[in-house]
Amino acid sequence: MKGYKKYFGQKIIWYLVTLVIAVVLNFLLPRLMPGDPVSAIMGKSVSGMTDATAIQKVYEQYIEAFGIDKPLYVQFIKWVQGALHGDFGVSFSQYPRTVSDILASSIGWTLALQLPAIIVGWLLGNILGAVAAYMKGVFDKAILPAFMFLSNVPAFGMAIVLLVVFSVQLGWLPSSGAYGYDLIPTMSLSFVWSVFVHYQLPFWSIVLITIGGQAIGMRSMSIYELNADYVKYARFLGIKDTKIVGYVFRNAMLPQITGLAMSLGTMMGGALVAETIFSYPGIGTAMVSAITGNDYPLLSACTLVITIMVLLANLFVEIIYGIIDPRVKAAQQD
Repeated sequence: MKGYKKYFGQKIIWYLVTLVIAVVLNFLLPRLMPGDPVSAIMGKSVSGMTDATAIQKVYEQYIEAFGIDKPLYVQFIKWVQGALHGDFGVSFSQYPRTVSDILASSIGWTLALQLPAIIVGWLLGNILGAVAAYMKGVFDKAILPAFMFLSNVPAFGMAIVLLVVFSVQLGWLPSSGAYGYDLIPTMSLSFVWSVFVHYQLPFWSIVLITIGGQAIGMRSMSIYELNADYVKYARFLGIKDTKIVGYVFRNAMLPQITGLAMSLGTMMGGALVAETIFSYPGIGTAMVSAITGNDYPLLSACTLVITIMVLLANLFVEIIYGIIDPRVKAAQQD
């Protein structure tokens, strides 16, 4: 237990330091973007006005309302205080809507799309990779090229192929949105069915991409472990192959767990491609809107969410490794 406390204590301290640095960068970098987002908002308000003094007064009112007339360090302190309470300010591109409201409505769609897709792709990929390594022969030779193909197809390429084939050519599935534009979100059967149908193309575009890389990684690690000395020695002692395979795949799973955690951590940002192509109303679409609209309050909030997800995912990996791999505890006790 002492070894674990030392190991996890050091990791948590480093992650807290990383979080502080990330928070500072998430605030500063979007605000270094060129352009004046307030001018775009003000342009809609002063449309038709000819009095330069009145226009300047409106501009100054917007500057004061957004708080960007204050020094940068004052803005940062105010932003951190608000972020701790879930308040990230007002969106520039979707004014007067708040950033928190945009995130609340976007994160749910992203989680509902990305989380099941990543887990399903990870499970299928690892199962197929392990079976291919263990069975070998025709199964391995037939399925390996498919793995290689899927792992090298870019995310946008897979999404476009599915869109063209199943929506444009065959007309089986809708091409965009999370549900029909003529429907109001309710728990009615028609709305639930519309969500399910719109869900298919973005879901399978993510699953198919995930399967390829996970299967190749699991296959390679399994083959390496199956040829290790401890496997040969165990078979020489007459230990049942089923028991040996259990240890083999447990060892082979360690790098795959890292892959799963990183996928879960970056799923908010990874949603960008699928959500953009299929016009899915998740956080990826919100980030595109923030970038094009020079909306740094929204962009800072989105990147902060992704940063926290990545750090939590990495910490999760460290904890799992410490539990699964006894060498971690042994190293801390030396």
